[in-house]
Amino acid sequence: IWDWNLTSDEVHYSGRILRFFGRRREEMPNLFRCVELIHEADRDLFVSRVEAILRVGGEDLLAIEPRIRVANGEGEWNWFRIRGVVVRDAGGQAIRVAGSMINITPRKLVEQELLEERHLMRLLIDNVPLNIYFKDRDSKFKLVNKSMAKWNGFGSPEDVVGKSDHDLFREDHANEALSDERKILESGEPILGYVEKETTPAGGEAWVLTTKMPLIDRVGAIIGTFGVSSDVSELVRTQQSLAEAAAALQRRNDEIEEELALAREVQQALLPHDYPTVPAGPGSGQLKFGHRYIPISGLAGDFFEVFPIGDHCAGLFICDVMGHGVRSALIVSMLRGLAERIHQVAEDPGEFLGQLNSGLSAILTEAEMTMFATAFLAVIDLENGELRYASAGHPAPIMRSIEGEAGVLPMGGRGKGTALGLFPDATYE
Repeated sequence: IWDWNLTSDEVHYSGRILRFFGRRREEMPNLFRCVELIHEADRDLFVSRVEAILRVGGEDLLAIEPRIRVANGEGEWNWFRIRGVVVRDAGGQAIRVAGSMINITPRKLVEQELLEERHLMRLLIDNVPLNIYFKDRDSKFKLVNKSMAKWNGFGSPEDVVGKSDHDLFREDHANEALSDERKILESGEPILGYVEKETTPAGGEAWVLTTKMPLIDRVGAIIGTFGVSSDVSELVRTQQSLAEAAAALQRRNDEIEEELALAREVQQALLPHDYPTVPAGPGSGQLKFGHRYIPISGLAGDFFEVFPIGDHCAGLFICDVMGHGVRSALIVSMLRGLAERIHQVAEDPGEFLGQLNSGLSAILTEAEMTMFATAFLAVIDLENGELRYASAGHPAPIMRSIEGEAGVLPMGGRGKGTALGLFPDATYE
């Protein structure tokens, strides 16, 4: 409670009001005169209301809800509901004003949150590229967004409120929409993501993707429906052409698969199936060969060759091209051709890999391709009892001795060498 004596210009505040402001009685100013404590946004209205009751014959009631700074250590703003009644003398001059003051900050904060939420919701629905609408139980529009209004030829969302689908669309479409909404109201079940054709009274047609839901209030009662729709006319109109394009792509894919299958068969056919006889001619002590070839994909970039070098030597060549698929298979074909051309130098593994690298590097440079291959060539010389080998970046092979011990073939100081196709002048030992 507060009591403002206008003769002495003093205000008496109840203890509760003093606690609101965190002040002792002697520290409490006259709020109706000390307007700097009133929030700037509320100050002009506060002053005008106070002046209105102080005028001779002016207002008899004071009602205002300003923000006032309180002395709580942080100087924050609190909202107060101020009500007052004016007492006047015989001449109509105000001599006293008394009333109540209630701290309504919690309520105002909730109101602000609600207003902010409403603003954010409005901002959201008006800026999403979708038609959004809410209807009552009679299927009358309660709220629509800007996109919905524009879609139906209205200047603002307010112009649509109160109308129904019968005001916007042809009767057959409006009746279908009404039937759908009746089902939602009765069952509480939504209708999700279906494509429908909208027809306007003027004869216009459009296809929209629509979702409709029951509109449920806070206590769980269905009070209407709401929906979201988006224009998919272009998608529907091009559906046939897309289907035709998909069929054409499928046919082309089948052709490619057939060609790849043929390429795989050719690649498999080029792998060794009959091993050379080394040493040549009849006799014992011949070299025996065997292999297990399991590519990681159908059209692989890895291959091997076993070939004779003279009467007493055999070459074992292993190569792995970067990647898999058509490009890798193409490089495999190039390497096979290059290896065939330099077959005569295969007795020297380092020279063989060097020429193979030079040839592949030249082809890749000309084609402006970045590819590489790792390779290993071992020459088994029965006449001299030697095993000569060189590597081009390939993992070291595993050798099993006659005693049955297995280990990685030592590369010595030469290292694994550089992969083929990277540096034209690379040398191999």
